[in-house]
Amino acid sequence: MAAPVIVLEDVHLTLGSARNAVHVLKGVDLSVRAGESVGIVGPSGSGKSTLLMVLAGLERADSGLVQIAGQALEGLSEDRLAAFRGQNVGIVFQSFHLIPNMTALENVAVPLELAGAANAFHRAEAELASVGLKERVHHYPGELSGGEQQRVAIARALAPEPAILIADEPTGNLDQETGRQIADLLFAEQRRRQMTLVLVTHDKTLADRCDREVAVRAGRIVPEAPTSHARPAVEPAL
Repeated sequence: MAAPVIVLEDVHLTLGSARNAVHVLKGVDLSVRAGESVGIVGPSGSGKSTLLMVLAGLERADSGLVQIAGQALEGLSEDRLAAFRGQNVGIVFQSFHLIPNMTALENVAVPLELAGAANAFHRAEAELASVGLKERVHHYPGELSGGEQQRVAIARALAPEPAILIADEPTGNLDQETGRQIADLLFAEQRRRQMTLVLVTHDKTLADRCDREVAVRAGRIVPEAPTSHARPAVEPAL
């Protein structure tokens, strides 16, 4: 059995202060194996997106262990944490978060350049081709459809070849058919690269495609029902 690449032990996090303080995560324990796909589900306000941000190192836990790819995040400086995240964790958001005055190629290449990667633009072009955007590399986000923008965001997340891909409602802003295509792409790339995939979703169909579902309620992980998700024998068309 693969070793865990994500380990959380008794993680607590409170957001806000004084009368506005909200205890969002309440003693969360979670272990995710290398190469596993996990769907995090739960009602709005349950803490699932905050949990994802803790996994990505974008929110710091108040207490407890957060260990990602063998590295405990507690005590890392902001610079070291950002460098670690850039090398190990790719992130895809619901709202794409592309830079509007940069082309698709620049959106993918610039983070690589900032990280000191060699041949950043060549790597970016290859990643865009891998997500089906070979002919759209010089288009700006405003010239792309929502599905194409999300493909750019996925290419940007995958370009550093992270061990872990984290996705927060990756199909939430897309119509049903485009969302299905994006989901196909995410799972195909996860299998091809043998990455760990952790995603938050309200879409039961998307969650069912994961190896395992983790339900969050009121800041706690609730016991999961046994599930068995067979992976398709044939790669879906992208």
